[in-house]
Amino acid sequence: MGLLTNRVEREEIKAGDHIYTWRVVFSYAHHGIYVGNNKVVHFTREPERDQKRSTSLSSSMQSFSPPSTCLVFPDCGFRRPRSGVVLTCLDCFLGGGSLHYFEYGVTPSVFLAKVRGGTCTLATSDPPETVTHRAMYLLRNGLGNYDVFDNNCEDFALYCKTSLLTRGDTRMGRSGQASSIMSASMAALFSSPFKMFMAGPVGVATMTAGMYCMTRYSTDIGVRTDVDKVEVEDMAVEFGWDEDLADQEGVSNVR
Repeated sequence: MGLLTNRVEREEIKAGDHIYTWRVVFSYAHHGIYVGNNKVVHFTREPERDQKRSTSLSSSMQSFSPPSTCLVFPDCGFRRPRSGVVLTCLDCFLGGGSLHYFEYGVTPSVFLAKVRGGTCTLATSDPPETVTHRAMYLLRNGLGNYDVFDNNCEDFALYCKTSLLTRGDTRMGRSGQASSIMSASMAALFSSPFKMFMAGPVGVATMTAGMYCMTRYSTDIGVRTDVDKVEVEDMAVEFGWDEDLADQEGVSNVR
């Protein structure tokens, strides 16, 4: 994998992989779990909520609207009512964009070298079959409300890969993309008082970059101390999911 891009070819990915594709001139990425057979499970804003969205950052990053027809996969766009977790074919997930692979278990030096957040994590991945099980389970049962900072498509994929949740909260936590946005804002804010002591713009830029990297590193789920492993079946108790209703939807037929 390169330092600036994790682009891969379709034949390189396998079931259980965390994949993503860039949207809107690389302004953000949309993430999902490849479950095999040209299918991807990913998380988006619910259609009902999407109709009421405003022209804000969170609405622009919801990122996916399934096509009305798909010649590749008859069940493309399948989702339960009032759920943002959706099953689509790989082509519709990519939407004409390139395919990228999200890396797990990277070293701190590699993590910091990838300046753009949302491409890798220090956390290790669980076995592929466990990852696909979680993704399909959440497709059957949902994942609560989409939120660009607290419960987004990257958070969904990170949970499926690691089962890590922030302690005492059913929300996924902060994704790498959201962390980068927050880290950049914090770095600019906290470095401002020190500008008068810096030796010119180079010194200011160096300090700001250092604070940005430190903040982004400290919020990665691979180093955070406020996370626990919570299996997907246990999450159902917190969310109050109705598994009997999920079984009636016949989701097993789309695997």
